[in-house]
Amino acid sequence: MKKIIIALDGFSSCGKSSTAKKVAAALSYAFIDTGAMYRTVALYFVRNNVNYSDIEKVKKALKEIHITFQFNPSTMASDAILNGENVEAEIRKMYISELVSSISSIPEVRYEMVAQQQKMGLDKGIVMDGRDIGTVVFPNAELKIFMTADPLIRAQRRQLELAQKGENVPIEAILDNLQKRDQIDMTRSEGPLKKADDAIELDTSQRTLEGQVEFVLEQVRRVQNA
Repeated sequence: MKKIIIALDGFSSCGKSSTAKKVAAALSYAFIDTGAMYRTVALYFVRNNVNYSDIEKVKKALKEIHITFQFNPSTMASDAILNGENVEAEIRKMYISELVSSISSIPEVRYEMVAQQQKMGLDKGIVMDGRDIGTVVFPNAELKIFMTADPLIRAQRRQLELAQKGENVPIEAILDNLQKRDQIDMTRSEGPLKKADDAIELDTSQRTLEGQVEFVLEQVRRVQNA
């Protein structure tokens, strides 16, 4: 079967990364979590007191950030590596979630991350999830899926995920965070969150993870057999 690029876009906590990981594993494709890349940049900025309203300091900091992914056999997924350090657990914490949309809306940050992402997809055979994969990073991707879900269900999923990692956050705070992130993501000037004209919508509100994965795989088979 021919290798293709699969772009999974959509709102946070819709199951994008979980679905993308399993789809990639089923197809023996590479999986790239672009959200992890922006979270890693946010972590670097926090640790190094980078004033992200100062564009010159942002540009300088970006030159010091080297992001790679390392396969983790315990999770069967890839961990984010920042300058040689595994930061996967740290970038998933709530304080990073509160910063990531603002930092990822900075044009210079997006230019750098998009350039890296496009290099990763040169040989195809890749599943990439994010906000602007089908519209900006890979506008010619053979398959584009746009994922959405009811906001309250998204908040409940996020609360459970945080609780499993030892963070107990009120549902109201999570819902507020998701709504603010949605607003920032949809209105930023560079790579705003929006459904590509040729994307297939997948509402995950009432679908299991397995159901989401099978839906995407069905679309893959359709594209490959076309």
